[in-house]
Amino acid sequence: MAARLGLALRNALRYFPPDVQEQLAPEFAQELRLYGHIYMYRFCPNLEMKAYPVEQYPCRTKAAAAIMHMIMNNLDPAVAQFPQELVTYGGNGQVFSNWAQFWLTMSYLSQMTEEQTLVMYSGHPLGLFPSSPGAPRLVITNGMVIPNYSSRIEYEKLFAMGVTMYGQMTAGSYCYIGPQGIVHGTVLTVLNAGRRYLGVEDLAGKVFVTSGLGGMSGAQAKAAVIVGCIGVIAEVDGAALRKRYQQGWLMEVTNSLDHCIERLRYNSWPGLFYVGSLVDTDSRLVHELDTTGELLVDLGSDQTSCHNPFNGGYYPVQLGFAEAQSLMASDPAAFKGLVQESLRRHVSAINRLAQGNFFFWDYGNAFLLEAHRAGADVGKPGASKMEFRYPSYVQHIMGDIFSQGFGPFRWVCTSGDPQDLAVTDHLATSVLEEAISGGVNPAVKLQYMDNIRWIREAAKHQLVVGSQARILYSDQKGRVAIAVAFNQAIARGEIKAPVVLSRDHHDVSGTDSPFRETSNIHDGSAFCADMAVQNFVGDAFRGATWVALHNGGGVGWGEVINGGFGLVLDGTEEAEQKARMMLSWDVSNGVARRCWSGNRKAYEIICQTMQENSGLVVTLPHEVTDEYMLQQALQA
Repeated sequence: MAARLGLALRNALRYFPPDVQEQLAPEFAQELRLYGHIYMYRFCPNLEMKAYPVEQYPCRTKAAAAIMHMIMNNLDPAVAQFPQELVTYGGNGQVFSNWAQFWLTMSYLSQMTEEQTLVMYSGHPLGLFPSSPGAPRLVITNGMVIPNYSSRIEYEKLFAMGVTMYGQMTAGSYCYIGPQGIVHGTVLTVLNAGRRYLGVEDLAGKVFVTSGLGGMSGAQAKAAVIVGCIGVIAEVDGAALRKRYQQGWLMEVTNSLDHCIERLRYNSWPGLFYVGSLVDTDSRLVHELDTTGELLVDLGSDQTSCHNPFNGGYYPVQLGFAEAQSLMASDPAAFKGLVQESLRRHVSAINRLAQGNFFFWDYGNAFLLEAHRAGADVGKPGASKMEFRYPSYVQHIMGDIFSQGFGPFRWVCTSGDPQDLAVTDHLATSVLEEAISGGVNPAVKLQYMDNIRWIREAAKHQLVVGSQARILYSDQKGRVAIAVAFNQAIARGEIKAPVVLSRDHHDVSGTDSPFRETSNIHDGSAFCADMAVQNFVGDAFRGATWVALHNGGGVGWGEVINGGFGLVLDGTEEAEQKARMMLSWDVSNGVARRCWSGNRKAYEIICQTMQENSGLVVTLPHEVTDEYMLQQALQA
């Protein structure tokens, strides 16, 4: 242990010249003892951290300035969850591992030319290396640990030593755009849950009960307002609650379950409530069901950071927030025991509600996985090890959308001018409307219509936090068309500065995650990570401005590999060519995989979509089911 702590200290001091190391060593050692990691707080910038207009960055290339714009947005206190610890969201999703890395990276970016590439090893800037104008300006890897050592215990050791870090999905790739991204995903999830589980297009009067008002989960309140359902959002952290209330995302706050139940019983408007722990909320709903026969909830989920359950991602119902934080620090084993007991109680309440017409799904946050590890009753007879009693929202809701190539395409107007964002909103809407008028299959049309509705609602609800950014779900054809429209508008001067394209890694191709993004893959390859790695590599040589590959993400360290990108549109012909090539691969990689996974339900839509988008014809004569394979074996 002492040797490892000494190594962590040496690793931190290597960023500084020998003449100051003696002064810094005691300070860094104290941070390591107190926080289990060296953040280098003394080097936290005094400047106002935000996404400044791109022309204000002292860079030699537009690409480097755009990357700086994105980095500073990820660390903007209005955007980031714990900015002093360089954590953007998810409890531990970092941009860098320490503040020395921030300063070094910004220095390298200011020097970078079009013939250099900056290489990042888990937050550590390895340096500028000779490259070519067509290559990425930045290549990022986070947490690329040898598979046998990719465990939570090993992560804690390696993170303490300062040699790896958890980049989440878009924190460590500098592409987070604030809670707007998850607002949009939640809007689509709840809309499609209503269609699948309740058979309705209009969610007015329907009740959605969930938890979390933090970094990503904070979007749930606004999503409930947009779709028109009654949202009950449980949150234990008063600071997170106040932040969302000040943003206007909560319409009403209460710490009284009696008041909450009264509202559910007699109102049908999108009210948002704070009621403490979701375990208490669900238990009270069970009590109402058992004593009055009334089921007061229709849809439910959980969006705590359950991938990190024993370090603040999930708080036990038995303790108040401050008391839980104290126990977490003083007696981690006791805290873990209470969390696991709370998970068992939580699942017990869900199971009782589900006996009625209540539909629960796992939000891909490792909730059911951790509940299973805690001994909760989430088993499903005859299921594989990645299946539980309740589906992942990918399996039942978003999976078929991904299979059509739809996913979270996003852009950032680096001018920082809201008028530029308004222009892009109009262009994106026009592109989708034109595609519909040209004729698309009904499933694709439905998704286009949902996203046109989203763009209009997003502008009305003032969802921009930090950079002037927008997100929508689009397929390959739509993404390419939107990118080309933006690039041409920049060339004409209608958009004043470059636009950065990116996406959430939570997409059709970017992520191999057996408990979330690829949980509806049926050929046995759900635990393989070829797709994410191929996505990362393919994007790199097809024109991405930067690429990122992470171990980790929303479901936890060792549970997922995901790849992301950034692409700068600057109005040039070269930018348009890169967009056409790279965006096509970024989608079709995953669509092709899903074609061959044996998912007959989406197969015809997939093949049609691929042919429409890229001219690629894929044929699969039989659905690869157990029955088909048995028949072939008997014939043989």
